[in-house]
Amino acid sequence: MIIRFTPEAAVELEDILSYLASHSPGGARNVSTRIRQVLENLSEYPLTGLLTSLEPMRRVAVTPYPYLIFYLPGGDEIIVVGIRHAARDPSSMPDQPAGG
Repeated sequence: MIIRFTPEAAVELEDILSYLASHSPGGARNVSTRIRQVLENLSEYPLTGLLTSLEPMRRVAVTPYPYLIFYLPGGDEIIVVGIRHAARDPSSMPDQPAGG
């Protein structure tokens, strides 16, 4: 399965990794590697993540790191719509209806 990022998700990932790299380059590499592993797993098992309130969107945790990947499985691709720190305001997460 192909993994594709929305422009917003690509920016979120870049922001996360840039922030981490400014504090801990090794930490940024570890998180990047783990995100890649989770995405590879999703490409084989696209229904692994939990359904969100905005079906068919799903989310999967990037354990042991505090990040969530929000994605839409379908056909021959997975569309990543967001990558967020789990401690962020829940109303700002991609699985919330527009307007909160």
